[in-house]
Amino acid sequence: MFKYFTSFILFLFLDHNFALGLENKILLKIDREIITTVDIANEISYLQALNKKINELDQNTLISIAKNNLIKDKIKQIELLKNLNKLEIKPDHLKFLIKNIYLKIGLANLEEFKIYLKNYGLKIEMVEEKILIDANWKQFIYVRYKNQIKIDKKKIAQEIKNRKSKIYKLSEILFSLKVNDKLEMKYNLLKKSISEKGFENTALIYSVSDSSRKGGDLGWVNSNAISPKILKKLSLLNVNDHTDPIIVPGGFLILKIQDYKEEEIKYNIDKEIEKVVNSKVNEQLNVFSNIYINKLKKDIIVNEL
Repeated sequence: MFKYFTSFILFLFLDHNFALGLENKILLKIDREIITTVDIANEISYLQALNKKINELDQNTLISIAKNNLIKDKIKQIELLKNLNKLEIKPDHLKFLIKNIYLKIGLANLEEFKIYLKNYGLKIEMVEEKILIDANWKQFIYVRYKNQIKIDKKKIAQEIKNRKSKIYKLSEILFSLKVNDKLEMKYNLLKKSISEKGFENTALIYSVSDSSRKGGDLGWVNSNAISPKILKKLSLLNVNDHTDPIIVPGGFLILKIQDYKEEEIKYNIDKEIEKVVNSKVNEQLNVFSNIYINKLKKDIIVNEL
């Protein structure tokens, strides 16, 4: 638990202009890495920039989300640097990933994005650093677990040929249970939070998936990329409804339908297979990532200063 004075400093940091004049203090030490008041404030600002609904949350919750995100990032960075000489990303791939971010929040180009970030007291370099860690982590997890990824391309091809052209815009909450936790009690807690704070903010608070920073947003997902078990549950829902917890590797999944559409699609079978395979690979890698991070957390000491 943060001390009162530290919390007070963090509240002041939420005023981006006032933050410039505040003293930067170390709050957490993770091995040799540190997290400071500036780090927390910047993470909160970044979350606000990506998702305006986060402003509906109280400041203590914002601080907790920011702290947990940064701890996860530091754990990833520590493990990556144990296994890699340095973190690298190809310039074109970096530009592509940055473009995906600013297009998603309705901006037209990089210069607009830089101005937008400046309004939140942020610089593009912070975004680039986050992308650098995330891209290297995904590659690291892929290399580590690629032999455990199970994809049935023949089945996918058959499903594509037979599929109905229904596409869902989905959000997710992925959660796990601690020792002595009961599923019913955890789900009731999540339902209460969804009712009071909204699905997106509940994903920010409770989801262990990397999508949590975006309020659980998964974007548009073709029905063919969704398992028959989950698709059956989605077919019973209306827009803005969510599923009950679904057992998945690594925990429990709640999905919300933001929207859906049906359209006649002309497609190249090979390209569609590639899209579905990539989607399923990313889904499995997300599970492996969470399992590995939870394992690392047991071996890494986090000290609050």
